Amino acid sequence: MTIRLLIVDDDPLVRAGLSFMLGGAEDITIVGEGADGSEVPALVDRLAPDVVLMDIRMPAVDGLTATEELRSRPGAPEVVVLTTFHADEQVLRALRAGAAGFVLKDTAPAEIVAAVRRVAAGDPVLSPAVTRQLMSHVAGPDATPRQQPRRATARERLASLAGREREVAVAVGQGRSNAEIAAALYMSVPTVKTHVSRILAKLGLNNRVQIALLVHDAGLLDLPDGEGGA
Repeated sequence: MTIRLLIVDDDPLVRAGLSFMLGGAEDITIVGEGADGSEVPALVDRLAPDVVLMDIRMPAVDGLTATEELRSRPGAPEVVVLTTFHADEQVLRALRAGAAGFVLKDTAPAEIVAAVRRVAAGDPVLSPAVTRQLMSHVAGPDATPRQQPRRATARERLASLAGREREVAVAVGQGRSNAEIAAALYMSVPTVKTHVSRILAKLGLNNRVQIALLVHDAGLLDLPDGEGGA
C-alpha cells in the first residue's frame, strides 16, 4: 500500500528536505505541502492524505492547534508531530490531541521514514528521548493541585471499562506490547487487540498512546496492580 503523506512546515527548506528524503521511499507518495496550520483542513479535504507530518511552530496556526482541530474530524488522517524541541507540555498536548507520533527534527532520516510507516500501519511512535521525558513527567505518587481535576476526570472515564478492559488499559499504560499483555494476563494476542479496540471505542480515543496518558492521568500506575476507583 502506498502511504499518502502531507508535509506541513513553515520553512520551505525543511519542506524541500523532507520531500526529498521521504519521497525517495517506494511506499510513500508526497501528495502536497503546507506552510501553516491554517492550510491543513483544506489540504486534507483536497488531497486525502493518510499521514500528516506536522511542524509545531508556525506563524498563524501552530501545529498543536491544527492537530487538535484535524483529529476531531471523522476519518482524520494520522498525525506525526515534527519539532526541534520536546518540552513536556508540548508532548502531552500533542498526544492528547490525537497525534500518533512525536519525532524530533534531528532524528535520523531512516527513523523518520520508519515513523511514517509505523503510524500509517496504526502503530503510534515516539522518539526514545521523548518517551523517557514523557514517562518522567507523568510519573509520581501524588497529583498536584493543578493535576487533581484531570485525575478525577480520568478516573471517571476509566470507570466505564469492564474489569478485564481496565487491566488491559493499565498494561498499555505500563508500556507493554500486545504480546506482553497477553502473557501477563493469560489471554491470546487477538483477545488483547479486541480489548484495546473496545477501550478506544468506549473512551473515544484515537490510539493506545492516549490510553496510556489517561491511565497515567488517573494515577493508576501509582497503585498496586493498577487498582483504584473513580
